[in-house]
Parts: sequence; structure tokens; C-alpha cells
Amino acid sequence: MKAKYAIPLGFIGVILAGAGLFCLPVAGGLGFLDALFTSCSAVCITGLTVIDPGVSLTTFGRIVLLTLVEIGCTGIMTFGTFILVVAGQRLSLAQEFSLSNAYGVKGVKGFRGLVLWVVLSMLVIEALGAWALNAELHDPFRACYYSVMAFCNAGFTMDPGGLEHFAHRPLFLVEMGMLIVIGGFGFMVIYNFCTIKFWRRSLIKQGRLSLHTRVVVWATLAFVAGAYVIFLVSEYGRSLVDFPWREKLAITFLQAVTPRTSGFSVVPLEALHPFTRFFSEILMFIGAAPGSAGGGIKITTFVVFLCTVHSYCRRRREVVLSKRTIPPETIREALIITFTFFFCIALTTAALLVTEHGGPAYDFEKLLFEAVSAVTTTGLAFSDTTVLLSQPGRLVVMIAMFVGRLGALTVVLMIAGDDAPETVRYPKEDVLVG
Repeated sequence: MKAKYAIPLGFIGVILAGAGLFCLPVAGGLGFLDALFTSCSAVCITGLTVIDPGVSLTTFGRIVLLTLVEIGCTGIMTFGTFILVVAGQRLSLAQEFSLSNAYGVKGVKGFRGLVLWVVLSMLVIEALGAWALNAELHDPFRACYYSVMAFCNAGFTMDPGGLEHFAHRPLFLVEMGMLIVIGGFGFMVIYNFCTIKFWRRSLIKQGRLSLHTRVVVWATLAFVAGAYVIFLVSEYGRSLVDFPWREKLAITFLQAVTPRTSGFSVVPLEALHPFTRFFSEILMFIGAAPGSAGGGIKITTFVVFLCTVHSYCRRRREVVLSKRTIPPETIREALIITFTFFFCIALTTAALLVTEHGGPAYDFEKLLFEAVSAVTTTGLAFSDTTVLLSQPGRLVVMIAMFVGRLGALTVVLMIAGDDAPETVRYPKEDVLVG
């Protein structure tokens, strides 16, 4: 079996296994289609759901949900490799190649230690998050649940109405937002920060922050700050009008963070200004960092795309970012990913308009938002859209979540096949454009 098919087949296997567990009475006894949708959403770290996890699932079912989210967060190849590392097995070249693509690193040595570091660091951060949240919740299981869901950028809640129940707990919302941001940085950014020896005077011994890390951090801060200002201005006298100023600031912070990576929401989408919802779709499309639990085209892809457009408009031969030349292969991948996501969102929206025509969920804005949320694996949705979808519509959403979780580049490479050598060169002829 080719290595490029291992990841999608691994995801399908885990989704089917999770659906089987959800069907058991000890987990909640869900119907197969509801169980399949829930399992797919958990493994794809989306958060869209047709059930209420706090009501329909037992404690065992919620543990299964957490496990599926953890597996989806680390990735099937990383999880399988972690098992091999624990068992003392050596990594194959295919496994090392898959890991280097998953975490956006090339030429990094010691993948066994890297995989162990990824899984253990994830558990440590989630444990610290659970400890901080427990001070507010005074319920260890709920604290662990929300810590995992926040760091893994999944939007499953144990309380009806999302996080509306916590609107008057600003510290809880800020802690959840921080976990979402850290999870959206990606493991390689966290790894880069943790391996810098800041106490060393020598720059050589101290190490350096990679271009990838610097782009992710600065772009994330810029987007969070921009989204914070826009949300606060547009919703201050609308959906936030009844909240005290401290709660306004905390709610705004979470609402500014969650569209880029997670599916949590304090204010219902129906209560937001249409401009705020549109801006949220843009943030969902951009997403988080590569190698993270977040979806979208990835924030680095967006930055490279902008730099490419800027360079081409100025007729420059090379794309330069922070005094570094971006390789042509990276530019090509960024363009492919951006176009593919646009195409997938358009195709998913068109399919939903067909499957839901005449049904209770037939509303263009809601279905477009659902399509963007599914393809970008964000998990935000109008309160009634996902539940009211027909069975064909739910199948469309599951396929969209699956494709979005795999990533556009992975899907294109699977379809395109192996590179073929160019043995023939054709004459040039111009075509008028624009």
C-alpha cells in the first residue's frame, strides 16, 4: 500500500471504530448514522454535531469522544508511530516523510524523540489547562473535557448552547481562549520555542526561531488583535449590550479566537451582525498553523499567498518574506491549497443547496456557513442547521469534514498520482487575460 493512502485509510478506520463504540448502550446507544456523524466530526476535530454530547452520551461515551479527538489531533500517522516508538520499533522512511509533511519540518533528525515529544507535550499542556479550568469549574472531569476540546480546537461542549452558560465567567473564557491559541500554533512552533536556550549568551548555542515560527506567531497575533477590534466594535451595542465591560472583553477575546480554529461560541450566530458572520467566515477559511489541530488553508499559506501576489504585482522574480526567499515549491503548494479550498467550499455549498432544497434547513447563508465550517473543520454553525440537515446533507458535510481534515494538498496528491517526467516541450503562445 502506498504511503499516501495510509493517512485517509487510517482516518476511516478510526471513524468506523468510533461509530461502533457510540452505538453501544454503555456509550449512549446512538443510531448508526448519528454515531457515524459524531465520530467523523470528532476525528476530524470539527465540532459539528447532530446530538447534545452532554445529554445523549454517557460518561463512557464522552471518554470515547475525547479519545477520538486526541487521535485526530495528533494525526493517525503520528499516533500509530507513537505506538511503534513505545513498542521499540524503528520508523520507516515513509513514516518519517509523512511526519515531516504533517509538522512542516524537513531535515529534522530524531523523529522517534519528536513523536514522543509531540504526544507528551500535548498531554502536559492539556493537564495544565485542566488544572487552571478546574479552579473555575470545581469538576475535574469537566475541566479535563474542556481543556482537551480547547487545545485540540474541537467544539464539542457538555452544556447546551455552547459556552453561553459561561458568559458570566470571564476568567474561564480567557483560559479557554488561551488554550485554543496555543493549540492553533502547531506542535513545531511549540517545539521551536521549547528548544530555544534563552539563557545562553551565544546566539549559536542559544538557537533561533525559524521563519515558520516567526510567521505563525506574528500573523496569529495580528489576526487575533484585528478580529478582537472588529468584533468589539461591531457587537458592542448589539449582542454584547447587556454584558458588563469585563465580560464584554472576555467574550470578545474568545469570539475573536474561535472562528480561526475552534467551534466554541458564547454568542449565538443568529445574534451577530451579518458583517461579523461574514468576517468569521474569512477567519475560518484562513485557519490556524500547519501541524496544529486547526483547519483552513493555514495561516502560513495565506501569508505566502499574499506575498506572492505582492511580488508578482511588482514584477519581482522571487517571493521574499522577512529577508528570506520562499522556494517555488512552497508557492505552488500555497496556490494549490487556496484554490482547492475555494473549490471544495463552492462544491459543498452547491451540494447542500440541492440536498436541502425545500427542507427546513434550506437557507443560503446558513448552508454557506455550514459548508465553510465543515471544509475548514471549524465547527461553528447556526444553532439549528446541522440538526435539521437531511441524511444526504449530513453525508455531504461528513465528506467535507473528511477532506478538510486531510488537507487540500494531500487530496490533490492522491488524485494527481506520481510525478511524470516532462519529455516534450511545446511552443509558447500568449493568451489574453483580465
